Amino acid sequence: MAESTVEAVASATRGFLNELVKQWRAQDLHGSWDAKSDHDLLEPYIMTRDKRLEIPLMSDPDPETLWRMELFYNAIGLTIERFTGVMVSPLMKLHHEGFGRLVLTAGRLIVFNKHLRDVHRFGFDSLEKLESEGERIVADGIEWIEKYPEVARY
Repeated sequence: MAESTVEAVASATRGFLNELVKQWRAQDLHGSWDAKSDHDLLEPYIMTRDKRLEIPLMSDPDPETLWRMELFYNAIGLTIERFTGVMVSPLMKLHHEGFGRLVLTAGRLIVFNKHLRDVHRFGFDSLEKLESEGERIVADGIEWIEKYPEVARY
């Protein structure tokens, strides 16, 4: 990537947490979260080692965890879309026991592909890890779209 592109990608990825907060706020139809800070909205994504140990090894993911995960990948797709102008759609197929696959597609291009397991334990050690993982996926998606623009825009 050219230097200006690298700087632009860095700028776009910094918007990931903002986009994630926007996703959360968009879900609040009645204004009950208006008093919550952005940090409070992102708190459910923080899964410390101690919290993880409290969750059984084998368990079905609850609807709130699936919803948080869906919002996380939606925010990644929208951040990529804002930078590239190409619509990015998350597709997730999960078994009820919490394993499956997630892909982010842009046109006919798969910009991110991940096998999921232990979805009931979805979370990050810290806010910084949440941000860095989101930024990494956004940067990778942007790079793929720039590498294969004709496939992504098809």
